Amino acid sequence: MPEQGTAAVSDSQLRGTRFVYITALFAALGGLLFGYDTGVISGALIFIKREFGLTTTVEEIVVSGVLLGATLGAIVGGKAADLFGRRRVLLVTAAIFGIGALASAIAPSPTILIVSRVGLGLAIGLASTNVPVYLSEVAPPHARGWVVSLAFAGVEGWRWMLGLAVAPALVFGAGMFFLPETPRWLIRSGHHGVAHRVLVRIRGPADVTVEIEEIKESLRQQVESGQWTDLLHRQVRPALVVGLGLAIFQQITGINTVIYYAPTILQAAGFNSASGAILATVGVGVVNVAMTIVAMFLIDRAGRRPLLLVGIAGMIITLSVLGLSFRISNPSGQLAWIAVICLMGYVASFAISLGPIFWLLIAEIYPLKIRGIAEGTAATSNWASNLIVSLTFLTLIEKLGASSTFLLYAFASVASWLFAYYFVPETKGRTLEQIEAFWRAKHQARQTAARTRQGKLLL
Repeated sequence: MPEQGTAAVSDSQLRGTRFVYITALFAALGGLLFGYDTGVISGALIFIKREFGLTTTVEEIVVSGVLLGATLGAIVGGKAADLFGRRRVLLVTAAIFGIGALASAIAPSPTILIVSRVGLGLAIGLASTNVPVYLSEVAPPHARGWVVSLAFAGVEGWRWMLGLAVAPALVFGAGMFFLPETPRWLIRSGHHGVAHRVLVRIRGPADVTVEIEEIKESLRQQVESGQWTDLLHRQVRPALVVGLGLAIFQQITGINTVIYYAPTILQAAGFNSASGAILATVGVGVVNVAMTIVAMFLIDRAGRRPLLLVGIAGMIITLSVLGLSFRISNPSGQLAWIAVICLMGYVASFAISLGPIFWLLIAEIYPLKIRGIAEGTAATSNWASNLIVSLTFLTLIEKLGASSTFLLYAFASVASWLFAYYFVPETKGRTLEQIEAFWRAKHQARQTAARTRQGKLLL
């Protein structure tokens, strides 16, 4: 009998683990899609510019149209997820991804291409606000570091490059159709029986009753409904500052100028042919994917803060070297390879720090009642910052020069390191409810300290 019991537990553990990985795989396809659809433009842009004869301004708009849509999608995505559930919003997201990819691929003019890219951006904004939350609410604390990103560059058939996003969009939609809603949203919405069944599937033999009671307790200590004004509550404000700060710093340190304009940067550094620049961009993309996989392995072992601080330090060094190399060298083969090495080092540093950790933290640090709204607010700030940086990069290059532009990003990276050091907490190994309790305890400690100071002044 004991052997049978052990076998049953092992089988239950296997089913629970397998379910979590399958769930994470399909949900993470949403992350792959917004990584693909934002990154693919870097390789396609050279050929789009050639076919349509784009000016610098129109080129920036083609790149940034997707970011405008993403900003709008992020604004509504968080509230929609809280109202209708993470799963339903992700199903709609998959449909928009597919339609937007097809429209981009067959665009007969820059105007249609820009409009379709805005539509794709809407899906990206919805995905960016919901995929991290979905994953964080399904995964156990020791394996919550799931974040996926993808960079792509290819051949001159730019329409195929844009249209290929249809395939993962179909898989993403089909997968989400069969996956459940997150147990935390189900409990929040009063579906306790369904939440219990989902937790049994994803936790295996663990005592899900304890987790359900923790979720209920966290809900009891909050207001009845999550509103935008709740983001300004003193207990939530420190978490809001962390999310908004990381959202802005992730972009103003220049990552998406590299993703979107890598071939343009490398041509300016001395690569004479489009094919050579794109080939070097592929190398940058490979480093991005490889180091993201490394981050997924380390993030639940080393912790969020150590990776964040080490990675940002690497960004500071590589951006500084890149900026200085443009200042002391003329475009040549030597400068071109310095640029490639620096870009690879910069992307590698970003991929283990601000890249995945921002999206993970904003899915972890907010109370359940307002998690969708708060995560959506951080994502909106992120995409809006992305839009501003992308709209101004080519102009900065023309006005300030490549050297000053990259040194400006290096300075922003220094500021982001200081912000991470002083404000970002460690969340490794904590349940979402424990993280929520951490902010409550911190708020109560501040209140106690304030009352103590006030009492001393009265004496």
